[in-house]
Amino acid sequence: MSALHHVIGDADEIMVIFNDGRKLKAEIVGKDPKVDLAVLRVKSDKSLVAVKFGDSDVEKIGDWVMAIGNPFGLDQTLTTGIISALKRRLPTSGGRELADAIQTDAAINPGNSGGALVTAAGELIGINTAILSHEQGVEGIGFAIPVNLVRGVAAEIESKGRVVRGWSGIGVTDLTDEAGNPVAGVQIAGFYRGSPALG
Repeated sequence: MSALHHVIGDADEIMVIFNDGRKLKAEIVGKDPKVDLAVLRVKSDKSLVAVKFGDSDVEKIGDWVMAIGNPFGLDQTLTTGIISALKRRLPTSGGRELADAIQTDAAINPGNSGGALVTAAGELIGINTAILSHEQGVEGIGFAIPVNLVRGVAAEIESKGRVVRGWSGIGVTDLTDEAGNPVAGVQIAGFYRGSPALG
């Protein structure tokens, strides 16, 4: 599994560098720009140890996390912090919105994208994807793609080479009360011509 699509999206050649100094050429199995993820494959004559996947659905605000990455070319960098918020919405390079991002105050700098966000027990709970910064620097607001979303995307890429999404063709709008305040649920606004909804 890999670095994010925006890290390798325009790459001509991808090399994976291991902590023992080995460099292996990587093959792109598939990518999903809509969630900003890619799956890479490397062939090694030595066995590789996989990171243990955690469960991003059980993580809570305030839980300790560590961000691992390669900020500014400084490989094997680890920063610590907490989960600041869950289910944050942020735009992705595919022109869609990632609705379930994990927000952390663990320092994530340019070059951390594609790195691991792990728990204190070393379990992967997210892939670092973005920072929110008005200046070139750290403002303590970073985002990661939750590992449970990564699992599903990676499985589809591995089995089909791409992610296939369902589409109903139903247009919806948010519901509000008489005062204009949002309430739970949505209202059907219409149907797209030629969509499955008109089947």
